[in-house]
Amino acid sequence: MSFPSARAGGRGAAWYRGDCHVHSVHSDGELTPEELAVHARAAGLDFIATTEHNAAAAPGAWGHLAADDFLILLGEEVTTKTGHWLALGLQPGEVVDWNHQVRDGLVDKCLDQVHRAGGLCVAAHPHAPYPSGDFMFPFLGFDVVEVWNGLWASDRPWNADNEVALAEWGRSLAADIHMGSWRPAMGNSDTHLEGQIGIPHTVVFAEELSTEAVLAGIRAGRSWIAESRDVDVSFTAHADARVARAGERLANHGGQVEVHAAVRGVPAGTVSFHTDRGKVHRASLPAEGAGAVQWDTTAEQSTFVRIEVRHPNGHVAALTNPIILN
Repeated sequence: MSFPSARAGGRGAAWYRGDCHVHSVHSDGELTPEELAVHARAAGLDFIATTEHNAAAAPGAWGHLAADDFLILLGEEVTTKTGHWLALGLQPGEVVDWNHQVRDGLVDKCLDQVHRAGGLCVAAHPHAPYPSGDFMFPFLGFDVVEVWNGLWASDRPWNADNEVALAEWGRSLAADIHMGSWRPAMGNSDTHLEGQIGIPHTVVFAEELSTEAVLAGIRAGRSWIAESRDVDVSFTAHADARVARAGERLANHGGQVEVHAAVRGVPAGTVSFHTDRGKVHRASLPAEGAGAVQWDTTAEQSTFVRIEVRHPNGHVAALTNPIILN
């Protein structure tokens, strides 16, 4: 098979774990596609995306690695002079031009190309500390922001650059939701070396394990970010016998909203609840790492709510996209 199928068997409508920023020996990574697939499965991933720098996935390199329970999406890391971005869901052999920058005004044409293919445009590592790594383009036109990039995951899965990206995204949510154009957050490993894949990754609710369904889940924000397969989060809001998950809108008539978070895999960590008023509640997890927290609000008090789960040292272990309270 020259290119991987756009659909795998999967488990039907379910939560799927995936890493959408991965490099192989076909760009500047040190692992072969075969090695990446083996390590991705070992990391508990259901899908990955091929995102070589400024190049399409090589014919014949990935197709034989896809399986009934393992989806491979086609993409590209568009490495421009003023920021990097991910084009996810490209057609076989399709390449997006990388030779542009903020001042030449060509980025919109490139974004349109990806959108015409049904793909997603992700602002990658907005505050990466190297030339061209800082993201200088406006977020307008991009679908998603990579707030957690694990390029140095082998020794520090969370760092100051990610902290800044998360804070920037969090501050923009209230205004963006009010304008009806908020951008979900995602996390990826940016794998180049062994031991990096899946740290972190994005957990997506998709109707099936297919390129179209996974991208639809990411686009809608029906997702959360996990440090590794060891971390699990359930995040829901309840009102008037209705339930909403991350990326969904919970309509109610001004009554109480119960927000529930259940976490596994973060010993002695903390769960914090964030709204358009900032951090509004914080609770500790037990030493064994599994616990549940409830916080109550109303739509009048909170436009949205999202959670962050952190280790005792303050490093993020998981974070969610918001549930919007209408």
